[in-house]
Amino acid sequence: MSNDPIKTRVDGHILEVTLDRPKANAIDLATSRIMGEIFADFRGNDDLRVAIITGAGDKFFCAGWDLKAAADGDAVDGDYGVGGFGGMQELPNLNKPIICGVNGICCGGGLEIAICADIIVAAEHATFAMPEIHSGTVADAGSIKLPKRIPYHIAMDMLLTGRWLDAEEAARWGMINEVTPANNLNDRVWEIARMIASGPPLVYAAIKEVVRESEDMKFQDALSKITKSEFPTVAKLYTSEDQLEGALAFAEKRDPVWKGR
Repeated sequence: MSNDPIKTRVDGHILEVTLDRPKANAIDLATSRIMGEIFADFRGNDDLRVAIITGAGDKFFCAGWDLKAAADGDAVDGDYGVGGFGGMQELPNLNKPIICGVNGICCGGGLEIAICADIIVAAEHATFAMPEIHSGTVADAGSIKLPKRIPYHIAMDMLLTGRWLDAEEAARWGMINEVTPANNLNDRVWEIARMIASGPPLVYAAIKEVVRESEDMKFQDALSKITKSEFPTVAKLYTSEDQLEGALAFAEKRDPVWKGR
């Protein structure tokens, strides 16, 4: 339906998710629950290997939590759905790559959603902020994630002052991967998505689980857990057809055919 707040389309192994809630693509409780269902389905669908998340229009990626909906009764501690706010932040075992195309203003909860992605590409006019300080609230997930993504003092500057970063500064601090002209954003995001979708899905799953689960582990403990195949995705990879296919393709000097099993 044309008034759906989230638009989706599938092309091959790629799922595209587009926030479409004019004017600012802000997220209320109902929209968050829809996003959670979409990403939970993506997680469990073996035919889908990569997801793209972006916003409709060219002004806003996402302005975050819908303060108008909050004023009308949406509780800040309400039911955000299976994946938490925005559908991804608290969704367990989301072991597939996600690419974010930031097409404009990306602030508050919108920035929290963007940094859930594994790769972020931004249009030249995109801007980024954690402005919750101005509305007298805390950027909960942002306060946890942002200092782990960029230098501590830059993150604290953003959190304590609400300062805005343009796309070039965001790239300089490593918040995003690259900046591209607005008219090239969609093509660039899809180029990356197609490249990843052609790769080994079981390896991607193992990478995502290892990176996520080892974040607070000592190096030797994490490495030991990998070598002993104690991560479920690693255990699945090491006993898979794809593991054998990779070796055979190398020996036969041909491109591998990944089946995800």
